Amino acid sequence: MASLQDTAFSFLDLVAVREGGTVADALANALATARHVETLGFTRYWLAEHHNMPGIASSATSVLIGYIAGGTARIRVGSGGVMLPNHAPLVVAEAFGTLAALYPGRIDLGLGRAPGTDPATMRALRRDRMESVDDFPADVAELQRLLGPAQPGQRLVATPGTGSNVPIWLLGSSLFSAQLAAERGLPYAFASHFAPRLLDAAVDLYRARFRPSPTLAKPYVAIGVPLVAAPTDDEAQYLASSVYQRVLGILTGQRGLLPPPVQGFAEHLSPQERAAVGDFLAAAVIGGPDTVRTGLQALHERTGADEFILVCDVYDPALRLRALDIAAAARARG
Repeated sequence: MASLQDTAFSFLDLVAVREGGTVADALANALATARHVETLGFTRYWLAEHHNMPGIASSATSVLIGYIAGGTARIRVGSGGVMLPNHAPLVVAEAFGTLAALYPGRIDLGLGRAPGTDPATMRALRRDRMESVDDFPADVAELQRLLGPAQPGQRLVATPGTGSNVPIWLLGSSLFSAQLAAERGLPYAFASHFAPRLLDAAVDLYRARFRPSPTLAKPYVAIGVPLVAAPTDDEAQYLASSVYQRVLGILTGQRGLLPPPVQGFAEHLSPQERAAVGDFLAAAVIGGPDTVRTGLQALHERTGADEFILVCDVYDPALRLRALDIAAAARARG
């Protein structure tokens, strides 16, 4: 099995709006983070589609991908992911075909089958379209056709898009997308940064049922890893209290801006709250350099993931960059 040194590191950004900050601040922080991880040798920088959430500024995902790609030089930039039920495949193909023309060889298209929002917002996004998650396999196939080479007699052509062959990834937190990715011979990313319960089962299913395709000869697995790193375990736990507060807000339907850390926050949670946050963050790696290295090694030994997609919501942007430095150093040590 490959070592931690051979595991690709990437970053997933929800573009958190911080308490006391603005959307413009969040966007500037995203670009600064992308530039930083590019210097660290990260493989890709992905942005997640969410809507009607005051603490997340990544709703216009393809626009942000262009912003990040335009402000960096080499790192791949893409969606983690576009929630396909919210969009017509032709619109997605044209947007990502345009991005691929602007930034050749640097654009990824990660696709999810969940709406990524509440039912009222979902209806507002779709208007009169009756799309559902059950249509996901057909929509993926249509996108593959629209981004692939033009066929004789093809009436629907994405311009830009056709012939761009933008790499398509399937994302998921259940077994459905794992099986579909395996059948289509596509790379697969599991959302263990917020739904880790089926991580092992999904990865095993994907590898067992994988069928080689023209775009991928063997399975390729990326997993989401929540990360909070600091010079000491104690400081990392303190900084992680921002994440704990955010997770508790998600679980109780009280979403808001990313809050600053609170000393001793976890100790004041009820046993039920602590268990719920722990389940949400079961794949998280939180601690000082040695703890981070050990945690990443254990996660790699457990899953054999080809790639870790780190999610790091430290409140202070400078300390977030420091956390990513610590993670990169842990990988270098193997």
